[in-house]
Amino acid sequence: MAFQLLSALYQIDNEPPTLPPINLQSLGTSSQLKNEIRKVPIPPHRRRPLQENWERIINPIVNQLKLDVRYNLKSRCVEIRNGVQTTEISALQKAEDFVRAFSLGFEVNDAMALMRLDDLFIESFQVTDVKPLKGDHLARAIGRIAGKLGKTKFSIENATKTRIVLCDEKVHILGGYKNVDIAKTAICRLILGSPPSKIYGTMKAVAARKNEKN
Repeated sequence: MAFQLLSALYQIDNEPPTLPPINLQSLGTSSQLKNEIRKVPIPPHRRRPLQENWERIINPIVNQLKLDVRYNLKSRCVEIRNGVQTTEISALQKAEDFVRAFSLGFEVNDAMALMRLDDLFIESFQVTDVKPLKGDHLARAIGRIAGKLGKTKFSIENATKTRIVLCDEKVHILGGYKNVDIAKTAICRLILGSPPSKIYGTMKAVAARKNEKN
């Protein structure tokens, strides 16, 4: 029986089998997935932006992903759960990634890309993980990452097609795997003491190579 099943799935031409997508309705209304809840804590400095952008945040979660969402005033968390109309099994994870990205400091439109594209992720690390710095040395390292009026950060973002958030000693990078790796390497070089002028040259070369491939 098992051999017959494998033969049916893998034909002589070795083409991969085409299987229908899994949805929550096929799992039954009594499935544990129906009652699953995700909680995303909102830090103090992101509560006002959350209030100001609340409608923009809940609209795609409710209308596109068909999930239930609320803000718990006691726990200071955004709570998301599967709803009666939820059909996509990955909807809950997509919504959690979206809200978590916003809580880290990304703009709504940038965070929303996590819902639309599957090859994006967020890399987070601390400046002190790269080099143990304190006081003025730490402040200067963060200043090198940002640059005057944010010029250095914008240059890295534009060249690598990523988004970068600086929050105290933490750095958050949103993008594709290779792009995030390039952006992180540039930031680490700045933390280690490389002048921004050298990073500009590297970023121009990266942007030129990407344009040639396109």
